[in-house]
Amino acid sequence: MKKFLKILGIIILVLGVIVFIILKNTIFISHPELKGNPEINKWYRITPKDSKSSDGSEWHGIFKLGKNKNKVIVYFFGGGVSITPKTSEGGKEFYATNMMAQDFVALGGIGSDAEENPFKDWTKIIVPYASGDFHSGTGEYHYKDSNGKEKIVYHNGYNNYTLLMNEVKKYVDYENVDTLLVTGFSAGGFATSLLSDDVINYFPNANNITVAVDSSLLLYDDWHKSATELWKSPQEISDRLTGNNIVLDSLVALHNKRGNTVKILFDCSVRDDTLQQYQAYIDDGKMGKSKEYGDKFQKDLKQMVNDLQTNIDGVGIYIWEYATDAETKNTQHTIISSNFLDKLEDNKSIADWMIDSVNGNVKSYGLELLDNKY
Repeated sequence: MKKFLKILGIIILVLGVIVFIILKNTIFISHPELKGNPEINKWYRITPKDSKSSDGSEWHGIFKLGKNKNKVIVYFFGGGVSITPKTSEGGKEFYATNMMAQDFVALGGIGSDAEENPFKDWTKIIVPYASGDFHSGTGEYHYKDSNGKEKIVYHNGYNNYTLLMNEVKKYVDYENVDTLLVTGFSAGGFATSLLSDDVINYFPNANNITVAVDSSLLLYDDWHKSATELWKSPQEISDRLTGNNIVLDSLVALHNKRGNTVKILFDCSVRDDTLQQYQAYIDDGKMGKSKEYGDKFQKDLKQMVNDLQTNIDGVGIYIWEYATDAETKNTQHTIISSNFLDKLEDNKSIADWMIDSVNGNVKSYGLELLDNKY
């Protein structure tokens, strides 16, 4: 029996080591810190001084200098949101609070080295998300926990992004960049709408600019209050937020300022399972998902698409469905970090749609899904 237990212990130990190695090289992969000159097509982390995650821990950006140094993607990650003091105190229940596993996310979807990825050789500046503020905050939220201990939530997303962009200037000649794509998924899609005008300012000679928002729709009457009082976003960002649709307000403001010099794209799954849960919280005070919430989301999405098409000449839309739940008929959340190359609608992938748009051929796909009965 002792011999058996010893053998079993060895087996468990070996399996544990194997699992650790697998996780270390996948989900918990850690890119090396950039020191000196970057190698072409190698991933690095950049840790700017004074950047921090919402819980006060280390924050870093992710960077790859591509073969195409004059073509740049600025890519915002997602991971929930805080909209009130209560949700700030809720932390991980509502948003990513630290950098756990974010280096791994960079390797998928639009960041992948797959031969079919039309963006594989572009230079990539990736802004991970651990601030709960759609990458737009400069503030701190102070409160006391149930034990009376003083706590601070750092809604420093805008600070982190700005510090990273200034660090990357050491390795990328922003003035020689001619083609720019600003994109992001989920909370990063909201950030794309909020920050694209700011990003564009870093690249004064870019003459081919595309902004692509992936899976970002939440209706909330107090976006301006969240931005000004909780996140403490810069005024030029918060001033645009006049209605209940933060993405619509921001993209329309971008179009009104930049006109046809910026191509604007928006994609979303027709019954986004995650966004409807956050919408349920906004509407009813509790996260929830159901066919009824899916129906409402689909209706809101149809209105969103109509408003985009009415207010932004030449906007490109891609509505898609994937991984549909058999009971609720609700669909997968986000796509550019995962199923980027899958041909979901009209035999076009999100990758096809985005690169076509970059090349001047902006189209819309999947709009008929908005009228489907589920």
